[in-house]
Amino acid sequence: MSDLATGYEISTDPDRIDAGRVHRWLSTDAYWALGRTREKQDRAIAGSLNFGVYDTASGEQVAYARVITDRATFGWLCDVYVDPAVRGKKIGTSLVEAVREHLREDGLRRILLATHDAHGVYEKAGFAPLAQPDRWMAYLY
Repeated sequence: MSDLATGYEISTDPDRIDAGRVHRWLSTDAYWALGRTREKQDRAIAGSLNFGVYDTASGEQVAYARVITDRATFGWLCDVYVDPAVRGKKIGTSLVEAVREHLREDGLRRILLATHDAHGVYEKAGFAPLAQPDRWMAYLY
């Protein structure tokens, strides 16, 4: 597991999430969430296990991830975002590893995610393509 860069910390405390910042990041800069409303983002945060990365000096949130999970058997990792100002410090990899370890403690059998362009980040944290993708289905509205 890689170490989080000096000067940063990871927390699952929901009171620390800067919901306005998370909404701005995702709705304006994340291809999968462009145009997402604040109300929808707030509902997503409320119904998820949230992870934030914070600058220890300022307390400012610099990264975010959330997991939709039953905390027993399954988790869906989504909305992983690192502020452009701190990219390149392995914060994303450290965040994903922290999520993985947190969920391991709950005994989950699998964690899924979808990505268009960050395969390398997730591979560093142990994720791999589905072994049997033909077994998975989706319903899209």
